[in-house]
Amino acid sequence: MKRRPFIKQIFQVTSGAYLVSQIPLLYSFKPTIQNKKLGVALVGLGGYSRGQLGPALLETEHCYLAGIVTGTKEKEAIWSEKYNIKKENIYNYDNFDSIVNNDEIDIVYIVLPNGMHAEYTIRAAKAGKHVICEKPMATSFEDCKKMISACKEAGKMFSIGYRLHFDPFHDQMMRLGQNRVYGDINITTSFAFKMRNLDQWRVKKELAGGGPLMDLGVYNIQGAIYTFGELPTSVKAKNTTINKADWKEVEGSIEWEMTFPSGKAYCKCSYEEPYYCHLTANTEKGELKLSPAFIYNGLKGFTPYGPMTVKPINQQAAQMDAFALNILQNTNTLVPGEMGLRDYMIIDKIYQSANNNSEVISLKGLPNILDIRPI
Repeated sequence: MKRRPFIKQIFQVTSGAYLVSQIPLLYSFKPTIQNKKLGVALVGLGGYSRGQLGPALLETEHCYLAGIVTGTKEKEAIWSEKYNIKKENIYNYDNFDSIVNNDEIDIVYIVLPNGMHAEYTIRAAKAGKHVICEKPMATSFEDCKKMISACKEAGKMFSIGYRLHFDPFHDQMMRLGQNRVYGDINITTSFAFKMRNLDQWRVKKELAGGGPLMDLGVYNIQGAIYTFGELPTSVKAKNTTINKADWKEVEGSIEWEMTFPSGKAYCKCSYEEPYYCHLTANTEKGELKLSPAFIYNGLKGFTPYGPMTVKPINQQAAQMDAFALNILQNTNTLVPGEMGLRDYMIIDKIYQSANNNSEVISLKGLPNILDIRPI
């Protein structure tokens, strides 16, 4: 029998429950044969570092929090005490480049406002460090290219902070969607929350590069691509900002439609609307869905035959451990800089369409970077 129809038949006979429950057991990361734990330095100690990355580094097996870079003196003592960080491993933005002399730091994780990603990725690479950069990768095509080139020239690995590629619920969406287990698909995906503080960096064009599309919208783009297992071929978009008086520099809300070789994805994100967060593949058998889909924990998954039976994990710990293993085992990251470049190119075309009366814009020429999962 051909592979895809055979897979469909197994799921129809078993209601999918057994095979879905076994997938994480069949496909897991290779164990490292090395004992070394790599040192990570967090650059920027805002909410994501404080609430997610720092605590996750207490759970990681192949890396640990070795250093910090901060412009706030008060944070130095707090982080040093909590994570037992040596005084000589604490840096600020003025002396950051001297990290080149610190052999205890192997990986630099850039957790700064979007507009600062390029500068510190390039400086970290020149200092001889492997780099993880938070999404979105940068705020211009040129900066994305410079970041990739800097890491390649330095001979260092470069990864984007796409944590959901290491989450078991999203792993299921990839496998079940890409293999069309429940038939052909179209996708709807939305992510929004009502932003109360309109004085923060996320609403400043220079620092953020854009509004919710440069933040929440990245999840919509990613989710659609890895559920289809294909690159989009065109996009059309509309700026749907509700209160333009509040959003002078960036959009407050935006919607777009991406066309794929085998279907369409309807996406929206907003900083103005009440919370919603889902990734849904509408299949011939019913909904394959994550809701909530993109948050740090509490994800729930559903197939046409019932709930996904997978065990939640710490997404950030899994992401950072996977990158450490890439370095230790000299293997490729699932989420390279080229994937971040691909997504920025799509974002740029979405803005182009929204600024030109929802013109249909071709996405020809995207980097052919896909995370494809066998069933």
